[in-house]
Amino acid sequence: MARPPFEEVWRRIVAHAGETFQTKTGLGFTYSIDRDAFCPSRTQYRISRADFETAYGKLPMDGPGAINTIVRGPSYIWAVLHDPTISGGEW
Repeated sequence: MARPPFEEVWRRIVAHAGETFQTKTGLGFTYSIDRDAFCPSRTQYRISRADFETAYGKLPMDGPGAINTIVRGPSYIWAVLHDPTISGGEW
């Protein structure tokens, strides 16, 4: 089965802003979206939509270590992309 285009995945991410997600190690966090930036509750830095798109192109992956040298905030990106509310079981 082909994965949906990233635009659809980004819409899902935007739609679930404010909900609680968990990193692979079990740390809970929420996030907000400011234009094309993802703003996690556990840190002050912003993660670009482009970083999510880069990581999306690498799916599937076992953990955030697979993307820690190519994106900012790999733990958050991995957690969101692998949450069932975002993945919908499609990857």
